[in-house]
Amino acid sequence: MAEAIATRSLGFTYRGAAGPTLHGIDLTVDVGEVIGLLGPSGAGKSTLQRVLTGLLRGATGDARVLGRELSSWGRELYERIGVGFEHPVAVGCLTLRENLAYFARMYPADTRAPDELLELLGLAEDAGLRASAMSKGMGIRLNVARALLHRPELLFLDEPSSGLDPVTASQMADLITRERERGCTVVVTTHDMVLAQEVCDRVGFVVDGSIVEMGAPDELRRRHGRREVVLTWDGGRSVFPLDGLADDPGFHRDLRERRVHTLHSQEADLAQVFRAVTGRELS
Repeated sequence: MAEAIATRSLGFTYRGAAGPTLHGIDLTVDVGEVIGLLGPSGAGKSTLQRVLTGLLRGATGDARVLGRELSSWGRELYERIGVGFEHPVAVGCLTLRENLAYFARMYPADTRAPDELLELLGLAEDAGLRASAMSKGMGIRLNVARALLHRPELLFLDEPSSGLDPVTASQMADLITRERERGCTVVVTTHDMVLAQEVCDRVGFVVDGSIVEMGAPDELRRRHGRREVVLTWDGGRSVFPLDGLADDPGFHRDLRERRVHTLHSQEADLAQVFRAVTGRELS
C-alpha cells in the first residue's frame, strides 16, 4: 500500500448549511509521510479530519483510508488510526495515568505503557494529577498520548502545539518526527508555522473548503521569496541579487570592509507564502 489517504472531489455539507464546508478536495498522502493542513479558522481543516476519521458521514466524492473505501470501514478503523483532538478529552475524576489505562482497555491488541507515554509527552511528573485540574497544554499532550496508545498506522493531530510553550512545542515536533521514523503516517492541522516547517514533508493551504496550494515547505518558501541576500551591520544594511552573487564586487567589498552581523537569504516564511497564495491571513 503506497497511499495512506487518497481522496478525489471530496465534499461535505452540514445539515441545514447554506453551502458545502468541503468541496473538491483532492488529496493523496503516502505511507510514512507527514502532511500539514494550514488555514484560517473555519477553512474546513477540522471538518476534513473528521470526515477522514469516520466521525462525519455523508461525504460526497471518493475517499480511501489505509487502502479501503472510507465508507466500508467500521469500528475496526479506530484500531489502526489515532486521533488527537484540539480540545482536551479526558475523564476528569481520573488521574492522567488512570485515563490512559482506562482507554487502553478499549483496544484488543497490546498497548504502550501509560508511564512510557506520559514520559514521552513530558507529563511524567503529573501522572497522579486528576484530569480535571489539567491546563489546556497538558490536555493537548494527554490527547496525543492517548492517540499513540495502540501504535497507530495513521495519526491525525489537530493543533498539537496549541497552548504549549516553545520548549514543549519543540518536544512535540520531535515526537512527530519519531512517529514518522517508525513508519507512521501523520496528518497535522495547525496554525503553527514553525511546527509545519520543521516536521512536514508537504503542506496544503486550505481556504473555503478547498486545498488551493500544496508542496514541500522549503520549495514553497523559495518559490514565493526573493532571490536576494541581505547583509546587516551596525547602522546599515545592503541587499544583493542572489544570482551572480559570487562575482558581485559590492558584496565582496562589504564583506571586507564592514563588521557584518548577519547574512540572510530572503525565502518567505510559510505565513507569507499563505498570504501570497490566498490573500488571507492565518488567524
